[in-house]
Amino acid sequence: MQTLNLKLSPLALAAMLLASATAHAQDSATTTVADAGDAKIQTVVVSASADASADGLPKSFAGGQVARGGRLGLLGNVDMMETPFNTLNFTQQVIQDQQARSVADVLQNDPSVRVARGFGNYQELYVIRGFAVNSDDLAYNGLYGLLPRQFVASELLERVEVFRGANSFINGAAPGGGGIGGTINLLPKRAGNNDLTQLTVGTETGGQGYAAVDIGRRFGADGNTGIRVNAVRRDGDTSVDREKRELTVASIGVDFQSRDFRLSADVGHQEHKLKAARPSVTVAGGIALPEAPESDSNFAQKWTHSNERDTFGTLRGEYDLAKDSVVWAALGARSGDESNILAAPTVSSSNGDASMYRFDNERHDNVRTGEIGIRAKVRTGAIGHSLSATASTYWQESRNAYAFSNFAGFATNIFRPVDVAAPATDFFTGGVLSNPKLTSKTILSSYAVADMMSLMDDKLLITVGARNQTIKSDSYDYNTTATLSHYDESKVTPVAGIVYRPVKSVSLYANYIEGLQQGPTASGTAIDNIGETFAPYVSRQKEIGVKYDHGNVGASAALFSVDQPSAYVVNNHFGVFGEQRNKGLELTVFGVPTRGLRVLGGLTLLDAKQRITAGGVNQGKDVIGTPDTQLNIGAEWDVPGVRGLNLNARVLYTASQYADGANTQELPSWNRLDLGANYMTRILDRNVTFRARIDNVADKNYWASAGGYPGSGYLVLGAPRTVTVSATVDF
Repeated sequence: MQTLNLKLSPLALAAMLLASATAHAQDSATTTVADAGDAKIQTVVVSASADASADGLPKSFAGGQVARGGRLGLLGNVDMMETPFNTLNFTQQVIQDQQARSVADVLQNDPSVRVARGFGNYQELYVIRGFAVNSDDLAYNGLYGLLPRQFVASELLERVEVFRGANSFINGAAPGGGGIGGTINLLPKRAGNNDLTQLTVGTETGGQGYAAVDIGRRFGADGNTGIRVNAVRRDGDTSVDREKRELTVASIGVDFQSRDFRLSADVGHQEHKLKAARPSVTVAGGIALPEAPESDSNFAQKWTHSNERDTFGTLRGEYDLAKDSVVWAALGARSGDESNILAAPTVSSSNGDASMYRFDNERHDNVRTGEIGIRAKVRTGAIGHSLSATASTYWQESRNAYAFSNFAGFATNIFRPVDVAAPATDFFTGGVLSNPKLTSKTILSSYAVADMMSLMDDKLLITVGARNQTIKSDSYDYNTTATLSHYDESKVTPVAGIVYRPVKSVSLYANYIEGLQQGPTASGTAIDNIGETFAPYVSRQKEIGVKYDHGNVGASAALFSVDQPSAYVVNNHFGVFGEQRNKGLELTVFGVPTRGLRVLGGLTLLDAKQRITAGGVNQGKDVIGTPDTQLNIGAEWDVPGVRGLNLNARVLYTASQYADGANTQELPSWNRLDLGANYMTRILDRNVTFRARIDNVADKNYWASAGGYPGSGYLVLGAPRTVTVSATVDF
């Protein structure tokens, strides 16, 4: 593809382009298309099966923005009213109508999630229930580690499924150490029953151009073979001053269906380049936090960049052994390369004075992963059983090299940035940038069994199970590849859940489930057990809740408590002595409360405390980057009398949060208003969808988050007012 050069004015286009509730060819939802000529509605029913299951994806809930259920690992797809967990599953409709660029944009609709950034880079990071979920730990059709580490383009996705809470039993331990507050499973696109050929073009503030093609076809007897092709290109300046972004994506999804056998496969390639991207900000201890700079300002050095290139693929098959029993197998692989020149400011005074130094790094990842499983339904007297068993494996090798300039750095100011020539990076190095050597290897393996029991005519549902997880990890010297550390530990994580449905529209539920992370290895100076390895960290979650399904409106409320251990040194001995506890209340609502109005949002109240700390210094204080209130309210309204036109709005509120464990550096609360409009019509006998959106309407200046990497506080400046417009044509 050639570089786009779309220099349209978003503000001018926003006056005439209005987006739509649209002709999506996606899951089993019903899509309506307005006929401008005779005002009739054409109904198209499309079926998709991203996970190769016989029943396909769970149906969309009323309003089409979320699904009725989602994938729960070895348990398969489970309806939201029948699962003892709290989930929220976003459809392609909300992804496309909100012009989401990445997973982070989609998750702005979830009140339990806030978006932060990786430590020292531009990696998307998602905070669920106050715990970090790195983009390394995104699952792709149930398998970890297959998607690009730092950014995942939304055009690759059919759905974004959010599981709230600890989840090592569901999918196994996450390779990046996440899975404590939740996990995110991304589903690829599949061809629907009707031919699809869509071309979308657009632009956004800064002049960045956008073009995407989405093509779906079915072939063979009764359309048993499908192919879905997507290609995307973004290029140009962003709404942040001097920041440039370039994205190229191509993917192919294929599926085959027969009477008792189903097969699906995906191959994708993504190349993402950032130039002079605005970095995160570290603030020295003991000083007041500076005010947020102008939202469109940029304190990056012009010679910084971040380049990421990934090729990935999956293959999944499912075979029916009998009417109520099925076996499945899945494989996946990724090859990824990263090349970065970074420089982030460390602020030393509240007036914005800062220093920066240069950090270069090169990284190459090879990932192989897979799973096999069996699921069968049987009855023992009055009890129905859905029995599941699975085994999984994950293998990753990483090659890395780095180089630093002098740590003394150079002076700048985040309010008045100073451009300097790129300093030399010969001060401190590890490996050779042009030829990185093997520095780490991770092997995860597990097997799990579960029984979902139904009693009392399916009014009472009980889920029990356990997973045995083994974590093997080796690290190697950057220069010599000599082994520096070896870790090999196993742990069993159980699960127990119960659902009681006193009436069809209400589910009362409770669960106990655990999260699992690699345990630490004793390190440091003057400790008496250096090199000792510890068993995997076990985080324990208890949760109770209620769900309501009125048919047109759905809602849930959940009370949860999660305990996570931590390690530090006591009397020269390194051990797992500390503990963090996150407690909270989640309220979520979605659906169509009245004709022509769709709602999506909720409220999360969070109490995240450091319960046990080194020397008791920070005992009882808030955990870094955990606001006590998160509010998301979104609504979409079909304008009466104007066929095909709808308006939408979303309000986000995040309470104050701390950037340090001592709770002396507090970020102010922030709120943001986003507005959009969609308009669908027919032009020259083609369905055309116009979309316009303004994020951060008031152009507020705010620090959006205060951390992400455990124990570290760093600030990310909120994005400026951004206008995005696009037009989609169905051929």
